[in-house]
Amino acid sequence: MTDSAPSDFPKGTVWLVGAGPGDPELLTRKAERLLCEADIVFHDALVSQGILDLIPQSTAITSVGKRAGRHSAPQPLICDLIVKAAKQGRRVLRLKGGDPSIFGRSEEEITACQESGILVQVCAGVTTASAAAASLTASLTKRGLARRLTFVTAHTKGGVVPELDWASLADPQATIAVYMGKSSASHISRGLLDAGLAAETPVVLIENVSLPEEKRFVSDLELLPISAGTVLGDGPALILIGEAVGAALCSPAKLRRGNTRAQL
Repeated sequence: MTDSAPSDFPKGTVWLVGAGPGDPELLTRKAERLLCEADIVFHDALVSQGILDLIPQSTAITSVGKRAGRHSAPQPLICDLIVKAAKQGRRVLRLKGGDPSIFGRSEEEITACQESGILVQVCAGVTTASAAAASLTASLTKRGLARRLTFVTAHTKGGVVPELDWASLADPQATIAVYMGKSSASHISRGLLDAGLAAETPVVLIENVSLPEEKRFVSDLELLPISAGTVLGDGPALILIGEAVGAALCSPAKLRRGNTRAQL
């Protein structure tokens, strides 16, 4: 790395960069530029190999990835690594799947940098729900069907099943995008059903969004636990719930009760 890098990435500073859902072509132009200017990159486990291949060979690359049930680096250690590298005068890039500000724990890393007097900036990325809607050629909002879009994470510290405001979430005129919800599918289904959302509410499960191995399945709210447990593999998955996605994607045959394996 030469000293000719633009002034927005001086030595001893940090960028938190959104890698998007996996497709390298969904990286922003800014994210790709910053990848080429960094001295060291700390990346998540969910960052695709196609994106990592864009990093110059001269750049140091460290995986600090975390996957549900397979944490390889605790968050305090990640913060310490970022701060230490910046204090060494390196241009530090923290590469996060999706968008850093949506369930990316960016606030902890931002705080660690700020408390150490290190300039930290954020480069937005395409969030998985947006990429899923684009891949499905669907809209997450629809006049008369979805007046609200809610992002929810079903993963909490220590793997504890989250207690959410089900009464607020169970809005028949909303689309719910559930991140990291595969292992909590039963809890999500029961919470929304108990709060009054209809059992036949359409559900679409998307695994490996935007990647060549992407898979999509159609189900309904009552059958969500069975669907998640039988059709999803080891890849990261997003669950979309709501009438808008059903109207856009699902034929009556795909949505008929009992069909837990309808693949788009």
